[in-house]
Parts: sequence; C-alpha cells; structure tokens
Amino acid sequence: MSFKDRSIQCSDCGTTFTFSAEEQEFFQSKGYVNEPKRCPDCRRTRKAQRHGNSFGTRRQMYPVVCAECGKDTEVPFEPRGDRPVYCSDCYQKVRS
Repeated sequence: MSFKDRSIQCSDCGTTFTFSAEEQEFFQSKGYVNEPKRCPDCRRTRKAQRHGNSFGTRRQMYPVVCAECGKDTEVPFEPRGDRPVYCSDCYQKVRS
C-alpha cells in the first residue's frame, strides 16, 4: 500500500502538521488504526503530563521527619499518618 504525506489539524493547539508517509507506514506496522490527532509538540507535552513530569519540573515533595532516625527529609507522596515514613537510608535498612 502506498502512503502519501497528509496534513492534519492538531486537536489541542489547532496548528496543521504533516502526517508523513513514513509515519503512516510505522502506524500500520504497529497495528494502529487511528491517525494522530495531536501535533508532535502536543503529543510530547501530553506524554510528559501523563508521567507526572513536565519537561524538567520536579514532582511535589512533602517534608517529613524519619520515623527511625528523626532526620528531616522529603518524600514524593503525602503521608497519611497511619504508617511510618522513613528517610531513604532508613527505608533501605527497614526494607531488607
């Protein structure tokens, strides 16, 4: 099957981008049946947002006091208070 470059309008930003013949062949080889609806920049942004990281921004950290050694530290989740929270060194010791 012969593919030709196609122009598609991005559903997020509205810019027109090219869905190249090579990309179409790749999509077919992967079994994808839908064409992309976002331009490459919007796809990258959306992927970064899904993974909780937006191009270099850090995830939110929460200050805690280690339940083992009492050292101030930060963790990437909000402690609920029903379980002890450890610094990375104590966590490694408790885990093993």
